[in-house]
Amino acid sequence: MKTLSFKTLPLNLAAFALLGSLLSGAAQAAELKVMTSGGFTAAYKALGPTFAKDTGNTLDTILGPSMGKAPEAIPNRLAKGEPADVVIMVGYALDDLIKQGKVIPASRVELGDSRIGMVVRAGADKPDISSVDAFKATLLKAKSVAYSDSASGVYIQQEMFKKLGIESQLEPKATMVPKIPVASVVANGEYQLGFQQVAELLPVPGVTFVGKIPESVQSVTRYAAGIPVNAQHPAEAKALLAYLASPAAQPVVKATGLDSVSH
Repeated sequence: MKTLSFKTLPLNLAAFALLGSLLSGAAQAAELKVMTSGGFTAAYKALGPTFAKDTGNTLDTILGPSMGKAPEAIPNRLAKGEPADVVIMVGYALDDLIKQGKVIPASRVELGDSRIGMVVRAGADKPDISSVDAFKATLLKAKSVAYSDSASGVYIQQEMFKKLGIESQLEPKATMVPKIPVASVVANGEYQLGFQQVAELLPVPGVTFVGKIPESVQSVTRYAAGIPVNAQHPAEAKALLAYLASPAAQPVVKATGLDSVSH
């Protein structure tokens, strides 16, 4: 179990007023166990201290991917009986948990849209990915390409290369990187180009963010959150989700590389 430390990010007075109204019905302080996957983690880490300060609740945060075979994956953690009050993950993976009866359907809230971006090692030239043709040329020229084992990487491997018509050329030099941030293996020189959701690329040192991939070959991942059926603190969990999805939180959500969603 991994517990994150938070740095308090101040919000404006209107944001605090809204936060107070959202949390007015919360129960007494509790320790909330929050399972979160990569795409929304940066926003959650920035917003968490305000929620904790205003409510007196503490956040025990467990990191894990939204899907996959790794034991750290959120569905696998829940299947093993690990307790959780909140799960934050890829929307369609959350929907699967709802269908399985593991997450309360009415608790689902949508948090943000995540697009795929590209990084190179810090100091390297920034390739041109401003158009589909330029992006395709950059991929063909690259010596090595890395992508994640989560939603964005599955899309790249199974769909994007095919859309670009370069699947056979990329297969020998493109690698799915499990568990760790893709930007980290670009930063240490193992791979020339790295692809992952923007919010997961930006926090990693040692790389240069080139930009989002062209919209016509882009894949947008919706992040959502819900409350497991066996949550020990459902009232406090509901207050946390209301805050994360609130208008007051949106400037922070956008600053971490996500796009806001309408509620």
